[in-house]
Amino acid sequence: MKESGLGWTTCSVDDSSGTVKAIKNDVTNLQFATPRAVQDVTGIDKSAMERLLLLADFSVTLNGVFNDATGQSHDVFKTVPSTSVARTVTLTVSGQTLANECLFTDYPLSRSDSGELTWAVPGVLADGTVPTWT
Repeated sequence: MKESGLGWTTCSVDDSSGTVKAIKNDVTNLQFATPRAVQDVTGIDKSAMERLLLLADFSVTLNGVFNDATGQSHDVFKTVPSTSVARTVTLTVSGQTLANECLFTDYPLSRSDSGELTWAVPGVLADGTVPTWT
């Protein structure tokens, strides 16, 4: 059944202590990718590319509104610059779940000229586990 992107049921991220925090109310939009690397193995006898699939990967960027209430997005991301821990990112929509261990690489805050205070937090796969929808 075709569906819209409305009504995400889960967007959760572990804080630095490993406690799951549901931050979907602070997340305004997100992008994620599950690419596969490829190796070019084209012989000189070919007229088109030949490739092999290699390692799988996952990346995510969560964008949101600053919220420093206890257990909300600032509590989750404020330790990104000072800790080196993998965090579980769980995305669920329409009963389909994608959970990955990620390293977040930045916690940039942006204050626009209209006064908005937002963040855009990038994360990458941490543990070598192939991203799998369940």
